[in-house]
Amino acid sequence: MGIDSTINLPESYTDLDQTLNSADLILSDAVANATTLFHTPVVSSINGKEVVSRVMVLREFNLANKMMRFHTDHRAAKIDHFKEISTASVIGYDPELKIQIKLQGNISAHYDDEITRSAWDQSTSRSKKCYSVKGGSSKKITDPKDYDIKDFEVEEGYKNFSVLVFNFCSLEFLYLKSSGHRRAIHKWDDKYQSTWLVP
Repeated sequence: MGIDSTINLPESYTDLDQTLNSADLILSDAVANATTLFHTPVVSSINGKEVVSRVMVLREFNLANKMMRFHTDHRAAKIDHFKEISTASVIGYDPELKIQIKLQGNISAHYDDEITRSAWDQSTSRSKKCYSVKGGSSKKITDPKDYDIKDFEVEEGYKNFSVLVFNFCSLEFLYLKSSGHRRAIHKWDDKYQSTWLVP
């Protein structure tokens, strides 16, 4: 269980590039590796005066483009949240690695466009099945058995499918070690900047 054993991470962190390179390796691995906790990070956003958090499956990570991709039901309340306020954060922690990665940025929701079609076509039938549930995500109901997915056409779920694209502008890396913790932040504002932080 955990990170792919073929990924080599440093035993200690002595320069800032190591922290960004490790974050890239960990998050890139997490897209297909369901055994690492980074495969399901926590995505937080703002709804009015509340911070709303949910665990989501990481579908794509691209450091060069400062982008992460997640899939969701277009009928979910969070779609409206992101239209109102796009600010979001993504955080993951794996106790086996003793590493936390936190990203800040903005989320845009995509529906029935080139991005959603490409993501849908790459999805498995098992993943597509989730979007065939009637009624929409988080709707109040009386009996959950009424919403069990039984007979369905896989491609029918596309009408309920949405893609969330998270464009991040900062990445914070924290490594916990008894001999000395290491925390670093990488920012892409007007230009790239990185620095160590007190852990």
